[in-house]
Amino acid sequence: MKRIPIRAGTERSLSALLAFLADCRAVAASDGHPRLVSVSLESNHLDPLAVLESIYEPDALHFYVEQPARRVALAGAEEVVGRAFEGPDRFEQARAFIRETFNHTIATGDLDLPLAGPRFFCSFGFFDDSDPHAAFPPARVFVPRWQVMRSADRFCAVANCLVEADSDVTALAERIWRAHAKFRSFDYSSLTGAARGETRKGRPSGENPVPVEVGPPDHFKQSVSLALGDITSGRFRKVVLARAVDVTTSSDLHPLAALNRLRERYPDCYSFSVGNGRGQSFIGATPERLVQVTGRSIETEALAGSTRRGESALEDGMLVRQLLNSDKDIREQRLVLDSIVRRLEGLGVAARGSERIGVLQLSNVQHLHTPIKAALPDGIDLLRLVEELHPTPAVGGTPRTAASRRIRELEPFQRGLYAAPLGWIDADGDGEFVVGIRSALIDGSKARVYAGAGIVDGSDAEREYAETELKLRALLDNLFG
Repeated sequence: MKRIPIRAGTERSLSALLAFLADCRAVAASDGHPRLVSVSLESNHLDPLAVLESIYEPDALHFYVEQPARRVALAGAEEVVGRAFEGPDRFEQARAFIRETFNHTIATGDLDLPLAGPRFFCSFGFFDDSDPHAAFPPARVFVPRWQVMRSADRFCAVANCLVEADSDVTALAERIWRAHAKFRSFDYSSLTGAARGETRKGRPSGENPVPVEVGPPDHFKQSVSLALGDITSGRFRKVVLARAVDVTTSSDLHPLAALNRLRERYPDCYSFSVGNGRGQSFIGATPERLVQVTGRSIETEALAGSTRRGESALEDGMLVRQLLNSDKDIREQRLVLDSIVRRLEGLGVAARGSERIGVLQLSNVQHLHTPIKAALPDGIDLLRLVEELHPTPAVGGTPRTAASRRIRELEPFQRGLYAAPLGWIDADGDGEFVVGIRSALIDGSKARVYAGAGIVDGSDAEREYAETELKLRALLDNLFG
């Protein structure tokens, strides 16, 4: 990517922007390659979710991810450049497309800002094959027309456009100029009720719809029993089985209004929303990061084994102690840790987890947790790491192939983006992917809510059902206030 920083003063005028875009058009005409052009400018305080709400359209792609505890948030809407992929080489196809696009990208503006510059937002389905009835393809990557990012107390607004040999650069310049003027002095008072978190269409007041299990009655418990038999016979050591419930309301659910409640109630999680441009959104608040690359550093984690939160400090402490002393949960966590380290080592990554298992405490559940750090070797990039790590035993099982095959056989629904990698990547190869658990697919007045549990030797069908019920209830409570 070619970077052209600009200075304050004469270089920040509509005429200067028009001249810059005209130069980009000349470059595109000279070699026949359109240019992705990105303009980043620092802004005053911006809430990326509020901005996304203000421009939200069901028929436009969008992507949002935030971890409130870190004060980091990214939002983008409307596709400028993008593509969908399927098949076993979907990660390589996406990698090649992203690389080719960034090779023909020109960025300008406040490029020293955290999170400045264009980003590809990415969603990969749990499985790689295409389903004509699925809400999302097995892989989709896109650069949005508008990006808004927050990193601590710095805020950046980014306008992206595609400049071709015959582009109307005057229209592009005026649109970018107007957008940045709006972002610099964003008017929160003009937002709709959903953006302010008020009751409105999309947050049915007083509704408490009854969840309907997807699949036959007791299917999940029966599947757990079958999986335990497979484990005893040596078919695999662990498999993660999920439940899904459907709910229907009298009026449309607004995905971003529900997301606002999720980020408020689960600040230590990654809240996210992915819109497919056909009116459906996949939202959630996941505690699990798949992998992050910053410079030459890799960070990931093993997260498995869980228990509820206590009603008091004493009960909470007792539950933590029980979790740390649970042979079943420790073995489950060790399977995840060993698999991640082994797969990273297969890429030449010398990974090492913390010597002590910790506990990640969330508002309604607590998990065994081990952070993993490593240096990024030459020749390996973020999407290669995502490809190798997905699915970890925390959401799939081990051995991976046998467990994934059994998931298809036992679950009475398609996973789609559930438990799949969602994230972003920039021109330097930096980025972060999370795992789409604790999630729901929103489709007008309907929602499908997902939750899973890891099945290992020693699991009990009733306890695993209760664990998924706890996770489902947390999502349902937030969908309906």
